[in-house]
Amino acid sequence: MTIVGWLQIALFCLVVVALVKPLGFYMTRVFTGERTPLTPILNPVERGLYRLAGIDENHEQHWLAYAAAMLAFQIVGFVILYAVLRLQGVLPFNPAGMANVAPDLAFNTAVSFLTNTNWQNYGGESTMSYLSQMLALTTQNFLSAATGVALAVALIRGFSRASFRTIGSFWVDVTRCTLYVLLPICVVYALFLVWEGIPQMLGPYVEATTLEGGKQTIALGPVASQIAIKMLGTNGGGFFNANAAHPFENPTALSNFVQMVSIFAIGAALTNVFGRMVGDERQGWAILAAMGILFLAGVAVAYWAEASGNPLLHALGLQGGNMEGKEVRFGIVASALFAVVTTAASCGAVNAMHDSFTALGGMIPLINMELGEIIIGGVGAGLYGMLVFVIVAIFVAGLMVGRTPEYLGKKIEAKEVKMAMLAILCLPLMMLGFSAAATVLPSAVASIANPGPHGFSEILYAYTSAAANNGSAFGGLTGNTLWYNVTLAVAMLVGRFFMIVPAMAIAGSLAAKKTVPVSAGTLPTHGGLFVGLLVGVILIVGGLTFFPALALGPVVEHFSMIGGQSFAAQ
Repeated sequence: MTIVGWLQIALFCLVVVALVKPLGFYMTRVFTGERTPLTPILNPVERGLYRLAGIDENHEQHWLAYAAAMLAFQIVGFVILYAVLRLQGVLPFNPAGMANVAPDLAFNTAVSFLTNTNWQNYGGESTMSYLSQMLALTTQNFLSAATGVALAVALIRGFSRASFRTIGSFWVDVTRCTLYVLLPICVVYALFLVWEGIPQMLGPYVEATTLEGGKQTIALGPVASQIAIKMLGTNGGGFFNANAAHPFENPTALSNFVQMVSIFAIGAALTNVFGRMVGDERQGWAILAAMGILFLAGVAVAYWAEASGNPLLHALGLQGGNMEGKEVRFGIVASALFAVVTTAASCGAVNAMHDSFTALGGMIPLINMELGEIIIGGVGAGLYGMLVFVIVAIFVAGLMVGRTPEYLGKKIEAKEVKMAMLAILCLPLMMLGFSAAATVLPSAVASIANPGPHGFSEILYAYTSAAANNGSAFGGLTGNTLWYNVTLAVAMLVGRFFMIVPAMAIAGSLAAKKTVPVSAGTLPTHGGLFVGLLVGVILIVGGLTFFPALALGPVVEHFSMIGGQSFAAQ
């Protein structure tokens, strides 16, 4: 580890924190219907969309109607996405002549992009036509991200309102998020990426002649527009198979830094939106502080592990950190930081192969996802996931002092706690249940590239990534099989919607409650004591649930590595 490396990490954190207030202020005005600098331009477009769809922007929905509208929106999106992938061979904008996507792979991919997971059991440049990349994948990147933000705002209204039966309109929230937040930023962002050297074109692939006289096909296409929303919307699905390690997706150190910042930007700013809408910005800063503590702890361990390198190579006289699977233009610190950022958020983009990280370096992305991706998390999903843990922490605090727990003037009762636990427990059911099944199924085990604990980590990582709606992969698992396509899709659906529906039920329940005045027995939820309690609850829940699985995978591999044993591919 070096001072320069730590300065890079510090600069990243400073830029993210600096964006929290201005972006949070802007998004608060968007979702409260107040005027913004873009209102004169976009308001006529917004109203035109409402008239076209027959929506009354002033009509709000009960939480059940809000959730039903969201689910109907997802079903229609899935049908369109699946149809485009299955028919891409006969659709236009297919200069490379890509064939129709196989049924099981199309199902997995449609579910993946629908749930903001963007798990990819395919190589983008060798499987998807331009139309599929634009109409199916990039469009869904916008809509899935907007859905996550809309749901987070609906839950915030549950905390901020009193004696209300409604939590807003899903159609209005998702429209405003897309029009006022995602599209304007992505237009500027995509132009920046083009300036950095990322392609944006509809022409055919280019054939080049190498110095040896051979022929090489260079894949191009509408790349910049997809990369902008994949990062900003924490989607993560790459235009190319190598994702953000590919020079056409991430060409320079500057593009790498900006992409990392954009992954965190909206998720971090939503904590400020929360504070503003509940009338106390300190509440948002407290939640961001808890996220920041967990994030910095993960960065420190991952950076240390990768900078320390492999003791097996040190024994051979090869000193230095672990550069296997990393791009030399980024190095160890930017690769380790990117890995923690992309798994702390629900992004899944990668600029290095996590399969090649050291055992402990690869364990940190696993832990980030197993905690529910509430360390910033996906746009919207991270905040409502963290608020679910807040409810559990408040409940624990209430048990300690023997009184009904309160948060922001709302009594946290049995219904909210039950819904919170349902949302939390659905993730380990998918992550550990499917991992256990895959480790005893011969056809599933045949897909791993490495034996022993590293192979187990590959399986565990896949289902953890799917259920947490992350989408990154260790890289050593052959996932394009019937078993993995179907089971990973099921894990994605459960991880997304079994979290969303309980969160909306909590929002509806809280919005209907009256506000209770603060008393001497009320636990302050904006200070260090509450931040420590929240972090402790998160770590205890995650530790008790996942430590046995981690012990069988990366922990065993780390001690084996110290003992001189490796688990290379057979």
